[in-house]
Amino acid sequence: MHETSPKKINHIGIAVRDLETSIQLYTNVLGLKLKGIETVESEKVRVAFIEIGEVKIELLEATSPESPIAKFIEKKGEGIHHIALETENCEKQLEMMKEHGIKLINEVPKKGAHDSLVAFLHPNSTNKVLFELCQPSSSATKKGS
Repeated sequence: MHETSPKKINHIGIAVRDLETSIQLYTNVLGLKLKGIETVESEKVRVAFIEIGEVKIELLEATSPESPIAKFIEKKGEGIHHIALETENCEKQLEMMKEHGIKLINEVPKKGAHDSLVAFLHPNSTNKVLFELCQPSSSATKKGS
């Protein structure tokens, strides 16, 4: 494990057509706890955060047909969209990924939900899995990002 290696799964992103209906499934049927709802304008999504242990489930509903989530659902239907790996330094993690020949969707981190820094790795470089590198806002503040 490298010093900059991700330490845990932060969340699993699930693309959904209807956020309110999906929230009911996760809270009323599965008995999980809704932690909040947020709109991320840069990604054109509404996000509901569902808590289960140390990992969150992030339900993603498109707010525009141009949203990556809308395009994902149109192509593949609802389901798991990405796995977010928590890192203490997203920029260094991206540098390391590039050094290992991983194709990046985001060359530099951008602002995500909860003021975190996020960047996506291209699934063609990661066995067809879309990974998000996620640096929580407390780590972003500590690292001066």
